[in-house]
Amino acid sequence: MKVRTRFAPSPTGYMHIGNLRTALYEYLIAKSCGGDFLLRIEDTDQKRYVEGSTDIIYNTLKTVNMNWDEGPDIGGNYGPYVQSERKSIYKEYAEKLVELGGAHYCFCGAREEENEEEDKVPTKFKDPCKNISLEEAKARVAAGEPYTIRQTINKKGISHFHDEVYGDIEIDYDELDEGVLLKTDGLPTYNFANVVDDHLMEISHVVRGNEYISSTPKYNLIYETFGWTPPVYVHVPQVMKDAQHKLSKRNGDASFQDLVAKGYLPEAILNYIALLGWNPGTDKEIFSLEELKQCFTVERLNKSPAIFDIVKLTWMNGCYIRELSAEKFHELAMPYYEQHLTRKLNLQLLSSVLQPRIETLKDIVSQTDFFENLPEYSLDLYVNKKMKTDAEIAKKTLALSLDTLKTVDDWKNEVLFEQLKNLAVANELKNGQVLYPLRIALSGKETTSGGATEIAAILGKDETLNRIEQALQKLG
Repeated sequence: MKVRTRFAPSPTGYMHIGNLRTALYEYLIAKSCGGDFLLRIEDTDQKRYVEGSTDIIYNTLKTVNMNWDEGPDIGGNYGPYVQSERKSIYKEYAEKLVELGGAHYCFCGAREEENEEEDKVPTKFKDPCKNISLEEAKARVAAGEPYTIRQTINKKGISHFHDEVYGDIEIDYDELDEGVLLKTDGLPTYNFANVVDDHLMEISHVVRGNEYISSTPKYNLIYETFGWTPPVYVHVPQVMKDAQHKLSKRNGDASFQDLVAKGYLPEAILNYIALLGWNPGTDKEIFSLEELKQCFTVERLNKSPAIFDIVKLTWMNGCYIRELSAEKFHELAMPYYEQHLTRKLNLQLLSSVLQPRIETLKDIVSQTDFFENLPEYSLDLYVNKKMKTDAEIAKKTLALSLDTLKTVDDWKNEVLFEQLKNLAVANELKNGQVLYPLRIALSGKETTSGGATEIAAILGKDETLNRIEQALQKLG
């Protein structure tokens, strides 16, 4: 049978990191086997629907190059791919399930258990309506009485099923809730819609969080009642904020969009989350999506929760930035320059200076602010034992540098460096005694991404000379 997986997010806001990881694993399972990856929008919980969320789902997957083979926007042989457009299908199958004894009509409208929030477990509830005869229930439905269709669980003993990550699992049927399958508005709950859709769309592998392990016997009872074959289950551990708290967009933790806005590259984010629950079996940590498709196997998925480590992601993002072509990095840097730099600068040189030295694109702002406005700084910055400088030496060498730099016409980093190196030799000075004070004078900062002559080349001749003159006035 052909491998077919589906990513079935709810359009409830930004893309949570855990959801994107689930999509990635589903994509890799399908593509590593030459199978199909489907996109399905599960929008039956209208109370949580957020306008524009479907576009966010599309844009996120496209941004990380996880293209789907079937979906709402491109169609396919198993549509519609939006659950709210499949309402009649769920009603038909819910009524069939009632006829087969796997569900019953429930008229306890005030106690519907319509909660579909994925991180909550419904309260245990035994429905008295299950004792109503089918004939009476149908008569009440025909009379217009509001109803839900609720699962019927008569089975006793232990449910047995296999999961690709956690192995053979046993759950007592007495622990299962008889949850609502079809709500009063005619829309299904997650627990029913995903079973019907996965069967009709011929989904072979279902990837979801391990919080759904306890609900799996309920899904299997529906499969069993209809005489359908359940899919291969792949339950993955949660992504944790720390040892006690799971990562959650409802708690304000970073979404994919948040991380991109903070200067992380989509490719780096995808690479990092692949390792949150999956072990390649080697020391290799940097993987392109194509490489992941080649080496990913379900067998190497972990059982233990994965802690989201922003420090590790930041390191990995730095690796990706350094691997960009110079042209691509400059293209990505330009919006940050345009955001806060108005002075005429050598931006190409600025990009070449920054690329090896930053870890996120957002670092560009803090690393380049002094180019726009020279900050106020203490004369103590000129004191550096390693460079053998102090305020007096700085005053001397900056005056010499000013005279030398005024004569330079070919304003390039290499030329400037050679001129100042010769200046140091001619005056029996160390290179650092000339270059360190110059860097402080031009930046007003103790540490900078670029050296003195790089900063001068970026600023241009006029602004460089202006800042040296300001420094000399400051030094008295």
